[in-house]
Amino acid sequence: MEADLRQFEVQARSTETFGRVLCRARNHHFVVDGPVQNGCPGEAVTPGELFLSGIAACGVELMQVIAKEQQLALKSAKVAITGVIDRRHPVRPDLNLFNAVRLQFHLQGVSDEQGARLLAAFKGR
Repeated sequence: MEADLRQFEVQARSTETFGRVLCRARNHHFVVDGPVQNGCPGEAVTPGELFLSGIAACGVELMQVIAKEQQLALKSAKVAITGVIDRRHPVRPDLNLFNAVRLQFHLQGVSDEQGARLLAAFKGR
């Protein structure tokens, strides 16, 4: 497979509990629950939280990769992410989309200028 081509595969299946889903990515298994507002358990991570965690994890990982490429001494990276879905004011009536998503980066070991360069590079990916 080409180095520039990346393919991902995840499977999900229903369980005996309504609204509970068993997922698999490679050899990793995890449970996802629909939210209580849908009559689901809401005990495990929900699909929305899982989606946002993928973005946050990507942000942390890319900060490390970009800092390494730019030979910056990044000691740690943290990303906090929030997302809002306002069902009263949908972005599009035919799709369920986040109305707003906000990422907040906390970087240690780099100057403000270096951090700004890292964020600009992240936004460009």
